[in-house]
Amino acid sequence: MNWDQVQGKWKQLKGKAQEQWGELTNDDLDQVEGNRDQLEGKIQERYGKSKEQARAEVNDFLDRI
Repeated sequence: MNWDQVQGKWKQLKGKAQEQWGELTNDDLDQVEGNRDQLEGKIQERYGKSKEQARAEVNDFLDRI
């Protein structure tokens, strides 16, 4: 799945993102609204990860869904 598909199905995939990153709240995921950069930023903020680590996690997420 590519990110354009994720954006189109964000409401359905939000639950999977919550499973992956449990420290992200529903409000966080609502704010992201399928925006990859914002998701990576929220992961960095909540988990204290580098931009590269957050990007790698999002890539892994894409590969699994």
